[in-house]
Amino acid sequence: MELALQQEKAALRRRLRAALKAMDAEERRTESERAVEMLEAHPRFRSAQTLVLFHSLPDEVFTHTLVEKLAAEGRRVLLPVCQGDNMLLRRYDSREDLRTGAFRIEEPQGEAFEDYGAIDLVVVPGVAFDKAGHRMGRGRGYYDRFFAHPDLQHVYKIGLCYPCQLVESVPTEPHDRPVDCVVCG
Repeated sequence: MELALQQEKAALRRRLRAALKAMDAEERRTESERAVEMLEAHPRFRSAQTLVLFHSLPDEVFTHTLVEKLAAEGRRVLLPVCQGDNMLLRRYDSREDLRTGAFRIEEPQGEAFEDYGAIDLVVVPGVAFDKAGHRMGRGRGYYDRFFAHPDLQHVYKIGLCYPCQLVESVPTEPHDRPVDCVVCG
């Protein structure tokens, strides 16, 4: 059973990687803008003062401008930092704070943010999502371990993706943590 599930996940990752690669720059820009607009219109997003976002990779919905905008508005923006098998958070203050870290992801420098109870919202990337909120990431389990933290049981989670990443069903395992809703362009 375990091997079949892993093969199913690997096949889905390959299929979606090909779909993302097939998107041209204009389509990627348009769908990113639409997804971010929909995210910004979400009531939970509008009311959140402490947010966890992600600094997008080239195959993810573009979030760099949104991160900068929210920080300039004075909202507390936290970005993930991968250390070993764990994900921790650091506050984003400005573009100058970013350094390329694990997996070529730009990460803020400085002190780790540990007041998880203060987090209002987490915006989550993923390779695939389904309408039930199941999420499949890149396979390392960073977000699933992060969401297992007791102080994050209350936090509202929004998956952010391109329309081609919203699939009928995401294969799941018992440790997988779903998101509360999915926003896509």
